[in-house]
Amino acid sequence: MTNSTFDPIPKIMDLERAGAWRARQRGRLVFTNGVFDLLHPGHVDVLLAARTEGDALIVGINSDASVKRLKGPTRPVRTLPERSYVLAALAVVDAVVAFDQDTPLDLILHLRPDVLVKGGDYTIDTIVGSREVRGWGGQVTVVPLTAGQSTTSIIERLRGNR
Repeated sequence: MTNSTFDPIPKIMDLERAGAWRARQRGRLVFTNGVFDLLHPGHVDVLLAARTEGDALIVGINSDASVKRLKGPTRPVRTLPERSYVLAALAVVDAVVAFDQDTPLDLILHLRPDVLVKGGDYTIDTIVGSREVRGWGGQVTVVPLTAGQSTTSIIERLRGNR
């Protein structure tokens, strides 16, 4: 039986609930996003760094259809409900919301975060939403990548291809 204090389900929101949740937040809201197919130390490092940038962290997560379009027909490995549940169970994550588009721009515009965070495989100029967040006075932060950590390399190793 799940202790309601730690139940991740209430942290998984649709766009409408996420917008209402955002409106109730005081302080700096941090946003990051990704596929989070197989959660690994690199993901955790970005989430930990993101959470230190503000008072609450909301994570945008690609829908299964979006992942297939971006990563190919063999992805995602885990379904959206599975990926969302694992993310929402992390103490550093305050909310999780899925998006079906190829980029989180619409979600960023809807939530208007104070801080946008991405991993070091991006630059401030290549982060979707960077211009908009900076335009309303927000901050954009790039977190250095954790060496040797990528979902694609983990999948390749599991398939015996590396």
